[in-house]
Amino acid sequence: MKPDDSSLHSFELAAVERQALNLLNRASALDVFPTPVEDILAAAKLRVAPKGMFDTAAFLAFVNKKTAQAAQSLKSALSKVFGLYDANEQIIHIDDSVVPSKQTFLKLHEVGHHELPTHRKIFSLFQDCERTLAPTVADQFEREANNFARFALFQGDGYRRMAADMAMGIKTPMALAKKFGASQYASAREFARTNHRQCVVLILEPIEFVPDGQTYANVRRIEASPSFAQQFGIPTIERIDVSHALGGLLPVGRKMTKPTLLVYSDRNGDRHECLGEAFDTKHNVLLLVYPIKALTGSPIALPVQFSAK
Repeated sequence: MKPDDSSLHSFELAAVERQALNLLNRASALDVFPTPVEDILAAAKLRVAPKGMFDTAAFLAFVNKKTAQAAQSLKSALSKVFGLYDANEQIIHIDDSVVPSKQTFLKLHEVGHHELPTHRKIFSLFQDCERTLAPTVADQFEREANNFARFALFQGDGYRRMAADMAMGIKTPMALAKKFGASQYASAREFARTNHRQCVVLILEPIEFVPDGQTYANVRRIEASPSFAQQFGIPTIERIDVSHALGGLLPVGRKMTKPTLLVYSDRNGDRHECLGEAFDTKHNVLLLVYPIKALTGSPIALPVQFSAK
């Protein structure tokens, strides 16, 4: 799976969210849908470069302003990232080849670097010298900026409150993605991590079809609601193929998998009837699993098709 991109200590998260809420208020962005990213950028006094750093001509022009070491570091970094914050120019560069919903998150991520005081100071200091951020510091900054973007995009607890009043099912994060202007990937993660009901979302890489072999999909990320994690734990699954207990959920040859019965064992080994659904976004496959009691509030006896642990 992808490395952790968002975990912070509670006091660190609270500090990041305070800054994000302050900006949302300055931009009058709360309860405006989809989340008004351009208003947020304006409130932060940041500009998006009309031609991103990822354009060859723009990159060469930028490099000419930097030291050789800084230019080389930047060139290497650009092969791995889709957004860049220029602290001195107060401008951000976004790779416009990615889908618009991902550009939205990238913009808010770079705004986070600008709005978090330590980030702005450090990025300004390191940008024009031959030093680079220590990997542990860089990783911390990225996780803080990710949480800033998440909080801003989903308007604090606005997403959580809306999801709480909607049906448990894969169509809910899909609908909320459109409402907030988020990607379905980001919306599915937010749906699981903030839901008061028990559920888990497995985000898979695109399904692989191996000639004369098993169809499978690698697991990219797993997000569980707090109550699900407490009772069932967080799954440790690296790959799902058609023979896996969750393999029947893979939407092979179709866009979606309708609610499908399965049995899921909790930490004590007790078995629970659950439903699983899936949706293929073309970029990822989203699997949602939840106990039937999260849907109905009471157990229902239904025939079992799959069993997972």
